[in-house]
Amino acid sequence: MPRWKAVFSQHMRWSSTITQALVLSVITFCVVLPLCCHQLLYSYFFIKSMYLDSMSEEVLQESLQRGQDALHFWQSTSTAAAAIAQHPDLLVTVVTARRNEGHDFHYLLQVMQQLSSLLGSCGEQRCAEVLICDVQSDPLENPDAKLLESHFQVVRRSPEEQQRNRERVNTFEREKRDYVFCLRKGWELVKPKNVVVLEDDAMPRQDFFGVIKDLLSRRFALHSLYIKLYHPERLQRYWNPEPYRILEWVGLGLVGATALLLTLPYWNPCSFSFTLSAGHLLFFTLYFMAAAELLGRHYLLEVRRLSPQLYAVSPATECCTPAMLFPGNSTLRVADYLDVSHCVKGNAKDMVLYHRARTTPGERSHSVKPNLITHIGAYSSIRPNPLRPKLL
Repeated sequence: MPRWKAVFSQHMRWSSTITQALVLSVITFCVVLPLCCHQLLYSYFFIKSMYLDSMSEEVLQESLQRGQDALHFWQSTSTAAAAIAQHPDLLVTVVTARRNEGHDFHYLLQVMQQLSSLLGSCGEQRCAEVLICDVQSDPLENPDAKLLESHFQVVRRSPEEQQRNRERVNTFEREKRDYVFCLRKGWELVKPKNVVVLEDDAMPRQDFFGVIKDLLSRRFALHSLYIKLYHPERLQRYWNPEPYRILEWVGLGLVGATALLLTLPYWNPCSFSFTLSAGHLLFFTLYFMAAAELLGRHYLLEVRRLSPQLYAVSPATECCTPAMLFPGNSTLRVADYLDVSHCVKGNAKDMVLYHRARTTPGERSHSVKPNLITHIGAYSSIRPNPLRPKLL
């Protein structure tokens, strides 16, 4: 028998770990994961051509229905707005503007209905005070904010402030100025200990206040300029230049590999020959890393919702600002940082804050995972919109 045939037959027997590793990899990455993940939006195996249009349309219809339900809810609710308490532990400021497109979705009404529900589950002691900051120059141009005036305190610029704000500036600079106005207005009105700023299409999740309370109890929060409560799911993958994600990825692979190799001596239905050796540990580390990345980090992060203490805190990334927690008195520092910066395309307020936190001595910024809000705004109030928005 030729030598190459002898070598081939020796290594291709099932008792060979090379054969076992090859078969396991083929079954996992060519059969099991594609079958299980082809409809998962943030998986590498997601088939866009087959599912994206129908899933996007389904999400749009669900949001439209929620918006109409929220409209009916607020039109039929007679609860009067209570006065905002001074010096609350937490103030939630919702920044809103009228959308020229997608106004039938009533994003603001959806968000406020959810906030109202979450506040009602806090018991006698309120989780937070809530303020709506309407940055539309004319109240009549934002009917959703007008509808909510009888239920929540709504603040707007005074006529004098509106006159000063009529300078023609680019979209990103105007968005930044509106944000700064809302930050300062909330502080002036109630002097809160901590502030959350939500954009009007940031739907809080059920554990929103519980996780924020836990975050504020941790020492790192005292030294944070801001804590991001949202990062787009499509940007949450492990394959990323951020060092902490690479470390998390390698750690996950090592833990999975070690656990499997320690289990095999006691439970081994496929008669694998793997042992806790360096070569086998390396193989399974890479195996679990590849499986995790292809499945989608977003879905693995969802396991952390089991408890507020399991939420991961890491250095903040550049994008984005739909939901931001400003611990302590950092709102005024943030407003000052934004005030002295001019925003343009490619240097919007999220980029300004990110670079300020990285270059200013003593400042730190963080991000929490998984997200505490769901971004429901398919239609933007400041950017061009496609005819029918897509999830990706």
